[in-house]
Amino acid sequence: MQEALFYTKLENLTLRCDLCPWHCILKSGQTGICKVRSNEKGKLVTHVYNKVAAFGIDPIEKKPLYHFYPGKSILSIGEVGCNLHCNFCQNHRISQCFATEFSGFQEINANEVVEKALKIPQNIGIAYTYNEPFIFYEFMFDTAQLARKNGLKNVVVSNGYINSEPLKKLLPFIDALNIDLKAFTEDFYHKQTKGKLAPVLETLKIIAKSPAHLEITNLVIPELNDNETKFEKMTEWIATELGNDIPLHLSRYYPQYKLEIQPTPLKKLEKLYTLAKKYLQYVYLGNVHEIERASTYCPNCGKLLVERNHYNTAVVGINKDNTCKFCGTMIKIVMHD
Repeated sequence: MQEALFYTKLENLTLRCDLCPWHCILKSGQTGICKVRSNEKGKLVTHVYNKVAAFGIDPIEKKPLYHFYPGKSILSIGEVGCNLHCNFCQNHRISQCFATEFSGFQEINANEVVEKALKIPQNIGIAYTYNEPFIFYEFMFDTAQLARKNGLKNVVVSNGYINSEPLKKLLPFIDALNIDLKAFTEDFYHKQTKGKLAPVLETLKIIAKSPAHLEITNLVIPELNDNETKFEKMTEWIATELGNDIPLHLSRYYPQYKLEIQPTPLKKLEKLYTLAKKYLQYVYLGNVHEIERASTYCPNCGKLLVERNHYNTAVVGINKDNTCKFCGTMIKIVMHD
């Protein structure tokens, strides 16, 4: 067990965790909503430090990040637990599990993670993913600093449910993030994730003002978050508040965990894609075999810049100075340092 960051001591060995918007009030012996941080006799500790529940070497496009070192690989690590309880979670076997009850951890420290990342060919860095990375904040923070010193990139794939102070402390060491914007209504967040929308929007605004690269994923679930009017408001908000060059990934839903709704119709995805393109330069369809709507085109001349077929990626229309080979427009894709 490692002492956690961001908490306030209260009376009678009680404390308040200040990492995320839940602000869990914990008596001695109690564990937070995230299932990994607990009060041990008046001290907040994390049960996911110097250990990993999941390892993988993934294409960067799998995160999904389409505008960050296309075609490269990244070492991905994850833990258990999450501070949201989505009834459609794709990784519920680890995200909805208590750290103290999980038997599949691999003991590993930050130095060893970085050493492993440095040995992988074509690997650009470390992705903190699979479960919710912000709840293993301390291990991620220490690993990210060490990775940065060794020339590696740090990528976070998150639900965005974190308070501004810990987010701002971490951001200087993070190169790219993909944030799940699960819907654009408080009602959806309350009923389907048990959380709130407003803190996620605040997270997105903070990231957009930082040097870190940002992309957004929206999992489209029939009848729950696919209302076209609300969806259009969401894409307009992204363009206005964050920038119209923020890549948006529209991901096809398949039945998972507690939700048994049928998969998202392809026609609905295509319609939302067309709506989003009214406001955003870069929109992609995910969880479907779609070459055309998974590829990147110049927002000015419309020529093909990056072709994607599943995870096979070919950069075909971008110069070394990040301009379009056909019309010279600057393209917001991180290709090199």
